[in-house]
Amino acid sequence: MSAGRTARERVRAELIGEITELARRQLGSSGAAGLSLRAIAREMGMVSSAIYRYFPSRDDLLTALIIDGYDAIGDAVERADAEARANDADDFAGRWLAVCRAVREWALAHPHEYALLYGSPVPGYEAPEDTVPAALRDTVVFARIVTEAHAADALDPAGPCPPVPPGLAGDAARAREAVGMDVPEEIVARALTAWCGLYGTVSFELFGQFTAVIEERAAYFHHSMTLLGRLIGLRA
Repeated sequence: MSAGRTARERVRAELIGEITELARRQLGSSGAAGLSLRAIAREMGMVSSAIYRYFPSRDDLLTALIIDGYDAIGDAVERADAEARANDADDFAGRWLAVCRAVREWALAHPHEYALLYGSPVPGYEAPEDTVPAALRDTVVFARIVTEAHAADALDPAGPCPPVPPGLAGDAARAREAVGMDVPEEIVARALTAWCGLYGTVSFELFGQFTAVIEERAAYFHHSMTLLGRLIGLRA
């Protein structure tokens, strides 16, 4: 009976994997708003009612895709930092650039999944709390680099920082707590700005805003991320 349960679990996992792979293809052809469990069931040769045993609703499938996407980008960022850290743990600017490159490379290789995570919201869908741990994985890596640089007294921020408005103190504290960033409020504000700049630059490239404007995109990305790193205080 134990072997039977294991076999059933294996078959279930394989079917879930096939469903999510077909769903990713749908993201490319129809977008997240066009995701259809019935269409996936037809493509798999299943009756539509059968697929609901694995994903009770479209939103459940979207949630699974979102968590998978965040985990994938989290894997890429963690791996990039581990490799850079192994080379030189105290090269904080190099580690920052390595994880930024990992985000861009993953996005260019998986544009439709990136769009699901960082593009327009899907009408009628609200991501549940289940997505939060996966969504924070990459940010935790960025925060760790900045925190370790601060602890090593290696931060040399570029230029004075305007005082953080009192009304943002609560937001800064929540951000600091969420990702374990043990740094002053000013550095939190700089790091948040750099983090937004990273994903904004990737999104501009991926969604076509650089067309006929910037041709040497890898070089521009490297330069921009170097500038953002210096905003935080990460210098080579």
